[in-house]
Amino acid sequence: MSALSSDPSAGPASSRPSATGSSSAGPSWATWCAALGFPLLGILVGTLGLFFTGAAFPQLVGDSGVLGRFGLPAARFVFETAAAITAAALVLATFVIPRAAPRRVRHKDRKQSSAAGGFEGDGESDVELDRGWLAAIGVAQASSVVWTLSAAAVLVLTYVDVAGSQAYSGDLSAQLAYFVSSLNVGRYWTFIVVVVAFVSTLVFALRSFAGIATAMVFSFAALVPLALMGHSTGAEGHTTAVNSIGLHLVGIVLWLGGLLVLALIARSLTDRTDLRTIVERYSALALFSFVLVVYSGFVNASLRMGSLADWTTPYGVVMLVKLALTLVLGGIGFRHRRSVIAGLGAPTAGGAGRGATGSAGRGASAPETGPSARGAAPRRLFWRLVGVEALIFGAVMALGVVLSRSQPPVPDEPPPAPTPAEILTSSPLPPRPSWGTYFTQWEWDPVWVVVAVGLSVAYVYAFLKLRRRGDAWPVLRVVAWVLGMVLLFWVTSGGPAVYGKVVFSGHMIQHMLIVMVVPIPMVMGAPITLLMRAIAPRRDGSRGFREWILILVHSRYLRFFAHPIVACVNFAGSLVVFYYSGIMQYALATHLGHELMMLHFLAAGYLFAQSLIGIDPGVNRFPFPVRLLMLLITMAFHAFFGISIMSNTSLIEGDWYGNIGHDWGFSALEDQQTGGEIAWGIGEFPAVLLAIGVAIQWTKSSEREAKRSDRAADRDEDAELRKYNAMLSRLKEHDDSM
Repeated sequence: MSALSSDPSAGPASSRPSATGSSSAGPSWATWCAALGFPLLGILVGTLGLFFTGAAFPQLVGDSGVLGRFGLPAARFVFETAAAITAAALVLATFVIPRAAPRRVRHKDRKQSSAAGGFEGDGESDVELDRGWLAAIGVAQASSVVWTLSAAAVLVLTYVDVAGSQAYSGDLSAQLAYFVSSLNVGRYWTFIVVVVAFVSTLVFALRSFAGIATAMVFSFAALVPLALMGHSTGAEGHTTAVNSIGLHLVGIVLWLGGLLVLALIARSLTDRTDLRTIVERYSALALFSFVLVVYSGFVNASLRMGSLADWTTPYGVVMLVKLALTLVLGGIGFRHRRSVIAGLGAPTAGGAGRGATGSAGRGASAPETGPSARGAAPRRLFWRLVGVEALIFGAVMALGVVLSRSQPPVPDEPPPAPTPAEILTSSPLPPRPSWGTYFTQWEWDPVWVVVAVGLSVAYVYAFLKLRRRGDAWPVLRVVAWVLGMVLLFWVTSGGPAVYGKVVFSGHMIQHMLIVMVVPIPMVMGAPITLLMRAIAPRRDGSRGFREWILILVHSRYLRFFAHPIVACVNFAGSLVVFYYSGIMQYALATHLGHELMMLHFLAAGYLFAQSLIGIDPGVNRFPFPVRLLMLLITMAFHAFFGISIMSNTSLIEGDWYGNIGHDWGFSALEDQQTGGEIAWGIGEFPAVLLAIGVAIQWTKSSEREAKRSDRAADRDEDAELRKYNAMLSRLKEHDDSM
């Protein structure tokens, strides 16, 4: 593991300093601490830590020399710092800092922008970009170059560390080629180098909102191999360890990287009247990241510390110091939120007083509204706290590198004599499955725990915000959403997750629940509608979660997959493709494949339920009779799928389920037939619920239509009825005349 993955352009509103002459002192302090203090303290603490844990001393056999013992940790420190700065700068440019002052777009301009493949305010060449936004992109450009070079250096030095003394003999190019093509660690680092270079290219080439957001997504994709390399495959708790490392990565990037970027672009932000708004947005991300870092660090430490005595080892002492410094950083962040941010000025919705600059560096005029003397002291204190935070973070990052180079008390190695279940699943064989064990056996998946708990908290917070504002929101929707999150937590971390890896029937239970049961209460909660009502739209030229989610919901790609016919085909067809094409092997044997399987089937089930009973935007739903027909056809296909598994006489993924090594009184083929029965049986109950939901919505729609007709009749005194009666009279007269 590493520090990231270890245990856990013209000016502002006024480019002149304020009347007090002190506004520049704070930013200068923060910038120097980030640019010089952070790396210097990191080098000092890291070197001391390597000697304290013994990682700096030569190994008796196969020592990789100075390059391996000191060069690799130094390269990792640079790599991880550059990764955090690049990704965080892109996050700030995507979610926090206004890209440009908002402007009205004429209908003609909007049509031209659409014809060019863009959308309003996203790619026009004449838009004057905000100085702070350009400064963040400039930091991302510089750090992405460092990130690319340091990734290549880490690749070579990792080979030196793995090869040991043999790295200095023989044909280096041939040995390095073998390393990057044949060993997993070499492949992972090669992938990282390629993705990081691609991110750097995007940052230099693009200036649109969508382009920078794309670069941000790829910057986080480059971190995935770090999590996968952070724990040995085959060692116990592999899933928990890898996912906790991944969460640690995200938390450190958002928290540390965002802090360093703010410090580096401080001079572009300090005199802005919307500084408080920007800091509040970052502070919310930092608070989430702090919780993420502490939680993931605790989970990871529980895997590496077997007893209290382990905390007295050099590894344990370093971890305790790292934890203490993390808590100090959390305390500084708490002071930011409680004592300092309020003094930065009033929060602004429109970013008044921001300067802007064009893409060619042209200055735009703006009112000179620098900070008042009253606000100078809080601003100076804020930037000094940022500088102190940056210094402490240098030590935390270095200690993370030290931990990645040190041997933990609980070895990160597979057991010496693993059972078949441990070889395949990296976990001991659980007890024989029963109704009780499905609720008593747990293997927490930290990522899905964060998803379930985080979305529950966010939903309840939005609900309470509406209630405080005096707006109504049905309590049953809150209950439905929380119920869906509880089910999601159990399916991904409880008995279905434990037994899904060892018996086919357990896998089918987990699969059917995630695709058919969990999405129903989620759709009933109407989260997108709640989001639109609870969060006000931004009007300062930036985009928050509300804006990005609505862009995704209304994008042509998501609308295609949300189309009722496509959703039905995806829902039913994915089952056949998954179980009969061999893809299931990747979901069983690889960690990333399993997580992607869960995400795909949760999304497929959600879109299918959304097309039938949802009320959120983004779906062109069919009339109610057609919805019931779609449900009937899909469920009939699902029943035939279950029957096909029941009647199958050959094992699906027999190399896995046939060699798991249990002795529970039934064969793998009998268990597979049981799984087919489960696939057939579980589908009946959700189908009934969906049919009832469609019927209820149909009834309510008919009632609303009847009330609308009654109101229209009251307004025009039954004109439509009189017209209809007159038509009948004319028809009768016509018949009588014949």
